[in-house]
Amino acid sequence: MIDLARNVRVWFAPESVRQEGSTPDYRFSLANERTFLAWLRTALALIGGGFAVDQFLPDLRWGWRVGLALALLAAGVLCSLRAVNHWVRCERAMRRGEDLPVSRFPALLSLVVAVVAVAMVFVVLVGWEG
Repeated sequence: MIDLARNVRVWFAPESVRQEGSTPDYRFSLANERTFLAWLRTALALIGGGFAVDQFLPDLRWGWRVGLALALLAAGVLCSLRAVNHWVRCERAMRRGEDLPVSRFPALLSLVVAVVAVAMVFVVLVGWEG
């Protein structure tokens, strides 16, 4: 928990990462930044999908529409928070010469997206109204 609080502080003061270890090859830092931006694009797509489900499927039962929209929106929020946390953890590891951190988050995100996709397939096959 203390490590999480420390990481959150670094989100808003990234220059403090430079106080640790030595400066890695800039190509690795730039690759880390590109990965961060890819996670943010994924988060934006999930958030957009949540809004699209809510706005463009008005005939869908309220519970289905809200459930699918909230699942996508929550996944987008988690993905965006995970993006910055992962960026900080990787940057620190590179500066310290440690192995890059591993995460279960990609598998969790994949499962959430798969569950939402299966639910959408069910909705399409069964129909909107009931």
